[in-house]
Amino acid sequence: MSVKFALLALFADGPRYGYQLRTEFEERTGGTWPINVGQVYTTLERLERDGLVAAEGTNAEGRAVYAITEAGRTALDGWFSAPVTDTDRPRSELAIKLLMAATTPGIDVAAVVQRQRTESLRMMRDYTTLRRDADAADDVAGVLLLDSVVFALEGEVRWLDHVEATVLRRGGRLAPPARRRKAAKPAPRRAAERSGR
Repeated sequence: MSVKFALLALFADGPRYGYQLRTEFEERTGGTWPINVGQVYTTLERLERDGLVAAEGTNAEGRAVYAITEAGRTALDGWFSAPVTDTDRPRSELAIKLLMAATTPGIDVAAVVQRQRTESLRMMRDYTTLRRDADAADDVAGVLLLDSVVFALEGEVRWLDHVEATVLRRGGRLAPPARRRKAAKPAPRRAAERSGR
């Protein structure tokens, strides 16, 4: 997730100071993405350096207050307009763990999958309870965020079922992929061959 743009979005409502950004970020994400106050200040410095926010002085408590600039609004509009192309998706720790388990001798892949399935279902239950609480409190943003987490977990459980079935069909283990050999470079032609002799 781009913390930079998420924090920049918080300035759309007006000037903010660092600790206020942290609090509002955690409120708007339903507390599901805790952020370190040091990360907030580091990101705030980068936003100022890049001309996306500018210092506006201090508030009554003496805290430095920042506001979004026109360049910041343009960058934020660009972020909201562009689809997410999260290139780290294939690098999911779970996906890599299961691929390694399926290709490592002596590992019971079904047991690894079952432990993960149990944990994913537990998490889905817990997030569904939080979603009901958010719905009862009429916290629409919280409901939507929690729906995203629950739907992702549902997809994860379906994928785990698929992994287990695929590996079991192949005898409980996948063969490591064959190493690709580099194509041999053709030998350089001799000068006599090039000249047609």
